[in-house]
Amino acid sequence: MNKPKCNEYDYIQFLIATQKAYSCTEAARVQPEGDQRPAHDAVTRLVHRLEPDPEVLWTEAQAYVSPEQGMLILDDTTLDKPHARKIELVTRHWSGRHRKVVCGIYLITLLWTEGESHIPCDYRVYAKGSDGMTKNDHFRQMLAEAHQRGFRPECVAFDSWYGSVENLKAIAGYGWRWLTQLKSNRLVNLNRTGNRPVSEVALEERGTIVHLKGYGMIKVFKIVAPNGDIEYWATNDLAMDELTRLKYTEQVWMIENYHRGIKQFCGVERAQVRSARAQRNHILLALRAFLRLEYHRLQTGVSWFEAKIGIIRHAVRAYLAHPLYTLNSTA
Repeated sequence: MNKPKCNEYDYIQFLIATQKAYSCTEAARVQPEGDQRPAHDAVTRLVHRLEPDPEVLWTEAQAYVSPEQGMLILDDTTLDKPHARKIELVTRHWSGRHRKVVCGIYLITLLWTEGESHIPCDYRVYAKGSDGMTKNDHFRQMLAEAHQRGFRPECVAFDSWYGSVENLKAIAGYGWRWLTQLKSNRLVNLNRTGNRPVSEVALEERGTIVHLKGYGMIKVFKIVAPNGDIEYWATNDLAMDELTRLKYTEQVWMIENYHRGIKQFCGVERAQVRSARAQRNHILLALRAFLRLEYHRLQTGVSWFEAKIGIIRHAVRAYLAHPLYTLNSTA
């Protein structure tokens, strides 16, 4: 049996280097000249041949995390597939970016940060139709994996969508501190006055201890933005003060930067393949590509954008020295 002409590392480096086109055909076109240069079907076979295992991501990421420090942040994002008709894994999801329901693939990531790093440690692709797992199932599964891997984070943060009583109890069962937002209709009990929506309870910005229905005692911070929007941040750490909450909520935004990074610089949503296996492999390889860009940023201080654009800068400079596309002189 002949050795494959294209491997996962070739594909990862292609995702880092290419600027716009992320197809298997383009991956073959830009390969170095030589007898072993792969054709586009070799790249296509690669993304169908590999086993899309999230454990591979952890194998590479574990060297760059401190399990007993930092935060674990869990959030999801929709990989836009607006024109998908026959692409597997594509379903309809609410998109915070578009503020409407869109077609796409739902990616859930567990990110580690100490305030500077963006290290994806685990991920899941939501596909209830094929594996029967809900988003909350994936949530608890990834946290269980993190616990088995020895994580003892300072805090676990996540979106209000994942703030079910079952999820909160699962995190508390590991002895971890959690921080999330509550929806305004979550029922809480202040000083045994009965369960009422949290929006109807007198809360302080510095935090108020209440009983969350079905869970137990928590501390809720009512934050009123300058535009009048109100957020209710909650934690199981009854001693948490406002400065600590502020530190953690600022770090929560790290996962939004990560989502931007994997989409803009690694092409995670631009795979031009149809099968679920190929889509899963492209997503995994894109996350591994991001991990390399992030490691380079941490080592050199060079941003993801600068690192990526720097790859083609010399080519643009060479073109400007000898332009190919000109008009006939009219002088």
